[in-house]
Amino acid sequence: MKIAVTSSGETLTATVDLRFGRAKKFIIIDTETNETQVVDNSQNLNAVQGAGIQAGQNVSRLGVEAVITGHCGPKAFRALQAAGVKIFLAPEGTVGEAVEKFKAGELTETGKADVEGHWV
Repeated sequence: MKIAVTSSGETLTATVDLRFGRAKKFIIIDTETNETQVVDNSQNLNAVQGAGIQAGQNVSRLGVEAVITGHCGPKAFRALQAAGVKIFLAPEGTVGEAVEKFKAGELTETGKADVEGHWV
């Protein structure tokens, strides 16, 4: 399964970025092969609006089946849900720790946005 984790950096030791749409990077991980790919999200960091929607579309185009992030706003949630991408929240720790929790079944899929849009 291909998953995307919002990340503050380019390695599995980076912390999970708390914001989905305005995350610095996405680390894409194939949970079967452990192959990773870093995807830059800088085009959405300072977007006036639509960052969550654009990030959701970009992630879904990569063939991701699930996203792990700190928080997910309503527009990003709808964009991911429309693409059939599951959303899991991991509001603390490193990307690697979040991936291990996901593999162990310790993260719960969220059924709704957990923050308002444009939160800081």
